[in-house]
Amino acid sequence: MDDDGRITPRNPSGSARRTSVSAEDNEAIVRRYFEQAWDRGNLAAVDEFMAPDYVEHQAPESLMPGRDSLKQLIATYHRAFPNLESTIHDILAQGDRVAYRWSATGSHLGHWVGIPPTGNHITARGITIYRIVEGKAVEGWASVDISRSAEELRWLVEGGQIGEAYPKGGDDSLSWAGPEHSPANDALARNLTWRFRAAQARERERLEQELQVARRIQQELLPEVMPELDGWHVAAYYRPAREVGGDFYDFWELSDGRLGLVVGDATGHGMPAALVMATARGMLRAVAQPLDSPGEVLTQVNDALCPDIPPNTFVTCFYAILDPVEGRLRYANAGQDLPYLRHQGKGAVELRATGMPLGLMPGMGYEEREASLEEGDDILFYSDGLVEAHDARRQMFGLPRLRTLIAAHGTGESEELVNLLLAELERFTGGDWEQEDDITLVSLRRMYF
Repeated sequence: MDDDGRITPRNPSGSARRTSVSAEDNEAIVRRYFEQAWDRGNLAAVDEFMAPDYVEHQAPESLMPGRDSLKQLIATYHRAFPNLESTIHDILAQGDRVAYRWSATGSHLGHWVGIPPTGNHITARGITIYRIVEGKAVEGWASVDISRSAEELRWLVEGGQIGEAYPKGGDDSLSWAGPEHSPANDALARNLTWRFRAAQARERERLEQELQVARRIQQELLPEVMPELDGWHVAAYYRPAREVGGDFYDFWELSDGRLGLVVGDATGHGMPAALVMATARGMLRAVAQPLDSPGEVLTQVNDALCPDIPPNTFVTCFYAILDPVEGRLRYANAGQDLPYLRHQGKGAVELRATGMPLGLMPGMGYEEREASLEEGDDILFYSDGLVEAHDARRQMFGLPRLRTLIAAHGTGESEELVNLLLAELERFTGGDWEQEDDITLVSLRRMYF
């Protein structure tokens, strides 16, 4: 190298020449280039060593395989690893080819194509081959291996799991923002971001455990058996979505053989919804026993929920008291989907009653109404997971479809209506449907004697 930093081949007498050079000269040129460009970050060495039409065969996909791309790559590495140290371990020159084995170490202290500094200590090893013509490299090939960082290796020794940092079957796409994708750069990105992926894996595990607890809470609070009433038949169906929601239904015995019945939905998903649902169900059970008025039950539960319910959370529910002897159903509604009452031979009608969802505002009153069921009549209580299901064209199952199906349903037990609706839902959504919300169906039917 000249005093000005230029790499120039010389003959044994020391004078500069531009003719063909020996293998020993080529080796010396490569050593000087490696020291200047990779170890010191001297980008001028690239222009001195590489021919104008130089081709880097392992250049990242988005970069042109020439000198400018190589300079950009060297600059990027030195900004990200300012203490980068590079070493040649073995070098072999034969004819116009020079091959060498090298290693480089450094700490990630600067931004690297979108990845902020992590402090990870990285080691890279590789073999590089140059073809040199008249003292200039015209082609280059490289094989690079990026080792796990020292910090990741220490984490693994201390009990870290490879499956957390490199999940099997997961999304292996890289979140780094740079366009310089190549096997080596992609490996470096994975090794720099292992800590982020491990944290994400732990968070996914925590959320899954939370969902499992929420599912268990929800399942354990659902009735194990249906109520048995002379002259009546009750059926229920519940299918949770992938993320646990807040659907619930319940029955309880009241004085004089009457039956309390509630269907509801707490907003949200996961553990918060499950806890709100469990709280609302417990309050309903406690308040309902001494009261004969469904509207008063909802008023008291609403006032009790309001002070403690999380912000932007509420509960919708329909509460009814059935007198099985008289066939009378007294009910009140706190914003729940309107049940359908099907009179034998007369179609289906909605059971309407006004009232705000529980937990939004204290001091609310709830309208109370009454319906009569004759032999052969039935009622369907449901959650919005049924009517808001979408088909492949994003059309909703909808209330008109539900009402038509209920009205057309003939005689039989309550399970028949539930099974009919589920079969129609499957036909409507198709086999690849991903359920978006919990589905709850409760059917109450007065049988013929």
